[in-house]
Amino acid sequence: MILASITFYMFAVITILSSFMVIFSRNPVHSVLFLILAFINVAGLFILLGAEFLAMILIIVYVGAVAVLFMFVVMMLNMNLARVQEGVLHYLPTGGMIAAVLLTELIFVLITSQDFPEHITSLPSQLSTDVNNTEALGNLLYTKYFYLFQASGVILLVAMIGAIVLTLREREGVLKQKISRQVQRRREDSVELKKVPPRSGM
Repeated sequence: MILASITFYMFAVITILSSFMVIFSRNPVHSVLFLILAFINVAGLFILLGAEFLAMILIIVYVGAVAVLFMFVVMMLNMNLARVQEGVLHYLPTGGMIAAVLLTELIFVLITSQDFPEHITSLPSQLSTDVNNTEALGNLLYTKYFYLFQASGVILLVAMIGAIVLTLREREGVLKQKISRQVQRRREDSVELKKVPPRSGM
C-alpha cells in the first residue's frame, strides 16, 4: 500500500512538472519532449487505476502518433522565437483571463466533488466483474455512448480537413501532380517525330 502511494505521487508530481515545462520551455522541441514525458506518466497513473487499455491507447496514439507529429511540425515550421516572444505580451491579457476562468472552474469542481450524484460516483460498481476492463469499456462506448462516439469522430474529421485546407499553400517553382491533366494527355502532345537527314558520305 505504501509502495503504491509512493508510485502514485511520483507519477503525479512528474506529470505536473512536465506540464509546467511544456508551457514555460523556451525551445519548442523541448516542449514537445516534456509533453511526451507527461503522457507517459499519465499512462502510469492509468495503470495504477486499473485502466490498462487507456494507458496503452495513450502511449500508442498520443505518444506514438500525436506527439511525434507535433515534433515534426515544430521542426518543419522553423519558427522565429524572437517574433513569437514579441506576440506573447500582446495576447497576455486574453490568455490570463482564460486561464483564470479555467482555474476557477477547476477549483469549483474540486470543492463540489463531494456533492456529485451517487449514480455517477458509483458507476464502476455497476459494471460486471465477469468481463475485463477493455471489454467493459467497449460495451459501454458502443451501446450507451455510441452516437457521442460517432459525433466525436466527425468533429475530428472536420478538424483534420480544416487543418489541411488552412495549411495548403500555392508555392512557385514546386511541381505538383495533376491527375486530370495526365489522364487527358494525348500521344501527339508529348511525342514528336522528326525526320533525321542522312549523314554525308553514306
